[in-house]
Amino acid sequence: MEAATLEPTDRKSAAAAAAVELSRVTMRFTTERGSITALENIDLTVPYGGFLTLLGPSGCGKSTLLRVVSDLIQPTSGSVKVLGGDASAARARRDIGFVFQDAALLPWRTALENVALPLEVGGKNSRPGRRTPKELLELVGLSGWDKALPHELSGGMRQRVSIARALVNDPKLLLMDEPFGALDEITRDRLNEELLNIWEETGTTILFVTHSIYEAAFLGQKVLLLAARPGRVREMVPIPLPNPRRIEQRESLQFIELAAHLRRVLETC
Repeated sequence: MEAATLEPTDRKSAAAAAAVELSRVTMRFTTERGSITALENIDLTVPYGGFLTLLGPSGCGKSTLLRVVSDLIQPTSGSVKVLGGDASAARARRDIGFVFQDAALLPWRTALENVALPLEVGGKNSRPGRRTPKELLELVGLSGWDKALPHELSGGMRQRVSIARALVNDPKLLLMDEPFGALDEITRDRLNEELLNIWEETGTTILFVTHSIYEAAFLGQKVLLLAARPGRVREMVPIPLPNPRRIEQRESLQFIELAAHLRRVLETC
């Protein structure tokens, strides 16, 4: 099977090195029931500045793939390169940000203090041009909410704080594991649009896991479809929607046809 490849965006040269490169990556876990293969022979290339959504049935290894890329777990076999080198080096430089489904904010800290937490724990990031925690709250649409505690924020607002916290070290790669899965549909749609605005403004490479066909098609430049048992590449589907994207585009014939194709592929996974 050919490697799944996401083509570079206009903002980056086609000759630029890939932000993420996986070559024949396999991940096996040993359990009481024996060995389970979560990923098998995954080949994947994502350019700098790309936005890739990952879609597939439960148990296909989407979250496992993110954890391999972030150096949270080591693959059983195969090679992983992140930002031109070892994933461990990228993690040590704090070049990788991670947003989980649960915002996981500290309840006794304000929104601003939660965003600033990685700087306090890991040391201040001195990169030129790095946004301050206050500027990041403004970037995610929470200007004026600096002093709010988590219980004073809605679910969508808490997730925006989580995104700002993940951006505080100015990561070159942002990994997002179903960050909007627990939100209501209207809030989710609004955050989808805002995330695309953040991506356009920062140029950060994003890998985004979702179970939603519509979310995958709306956000991604391409959608990586994974088949389950074991997790493997089923298809890389281009999403040629014009930018900037707006929720109304989901009503277009082009989007409906793209979503229908993704559904047909999923039914064979």
